[in-house]
Amino acid sequence: MPDAFYQPLGGGSFLAMPATAGPWSHHAQHGGPPSALAGRALELHEPAEGQRLARVAVDILRPVPVTEVTVRTRTLRAGRRVSLLEAVMEAGGREVLHARGWRIATSDAVPVVTKPSEPRAIPAERGTPHFFGRRPAGYLSVVDWRFVTGGFTDSGPSQAWGRPDLPLLDGEELTPMCRALLLADTGSGIGAAIDASKFQFINVDLTVVLQRDPVGEWLLLDSVTTMGGQGTGLAESTLSDTEGVVGIALQTLVVAPWGEVSAAAR
Repeated sequence: MPDAFYQPLGGGSFLAMPATAGPWSHHAQHGGPPSALAGRALELHEPAEGQRLARVAVDILRPVPVTEVTVRTRTLRAGRRVSLLEAVMEAGGREVLHARGWRIATSDAVPVVTKPSEPRAIPAERGTPHFFGRRPAGYLSVVDWRFVTGGFTDSGPSQAWGRPDLPLLDGEELTPMCRALLLADTGSGIGAAIDASKFQFINVDLTVVLQRDPVGEWLLLDSVTTMGGQGTGLAESTLSDTEGVVGIALQTLVVAPWGEVSAAAR
């Protein structure tokens, strides 16, 4: 097993390990690792005391190759109550991913208001990494998924606890937001609406909003996908830790029968 998803190369550059590869192609990264890497860059950029990264919106411009990537960040709007940051990821001289994050000021005077939820125990048995018969390699093989309902070989709404086996970078603890970004991009697979052996459904974005930082190493995705019959899908995942609901993740999907669109032609 590799040591981490990425190896730092210095100067904002990182080498993607084979563990980042997604189920559609072993040449392209799963959306979770690069989204988490961009989230890490946002958190480290000009940190503001008393603010937390509450929302990250990622646009995946094209497949992120399993190779060297570079991340650069900037502040778009600095403020005492809110700040907007941007991270741009490049590979091979081309921009492959954009991420924008809102930092919001923390306050102990705000009440807790959350969605009602039923406690879901973490199953003892690890789920199969097979995704509709696809190879159990790359990202899916290094995340511990425990399905409460459904599974990667089923279609329809599902619930699954997730915990990565690897850190993003060796020797570095995953932050709550980075953990959420790393796992939440799998919502479209957990809550797949149609058979992936017959259709492609690839997300072009990922938005994660956390009203509070999740605690612990496990995150529950309660995921469902809907489609409008016009080639567009929406994957929605309610995110919870062992104490309750912490946020939501949304993904816009491009949907097409196999053979109509190449997985690499995003």
